[in-house]
Amino acid sequence: MTGNKALLDSNVIIYLAKREMPLEIIDQFDDICISVITYMEILGFSFFDQEEEKYIKELISIFNIIYVDQKIADITIDIRKRKRIKLPNAIIAATAISHDLQFVTRNVADFENINVKILNPFD
Repeated sequence: MTGNKALLDSNVIIYLAKREMPLEIIDQFDDICISVITYMEILGFSFFDQEEEKYIKELISIFNIIYVDQKIADITIDIRKRKRIKLPNAIIAATAISHDLQFVTRNVADFENINVKILNPFD
């Protein structure tokens, strides 16, 4: 994939949902994706109420979900062999690498020394 495309981390979606980050942040991208891992993390959250859950579901519905395929699995394995990193984070990083996506996260330290293009929206 080429172009101005991004993969959002779970924390970015939470900041967007809580309106702690303006939605304009994502306007700079032509295509916005999330990993299926992020999808599961976000929807597995205990919501404050049904309105919050409805808002989160509407928000993530605008993003393309990328599912784990063999290429992502192989990159994940390589990442885990080189660096101690939690499996969900390795899968998310591998997804960004596999699809040549800018990875938008505030948790930069979790993804150091991995060949992933990181954008911290708070910098």
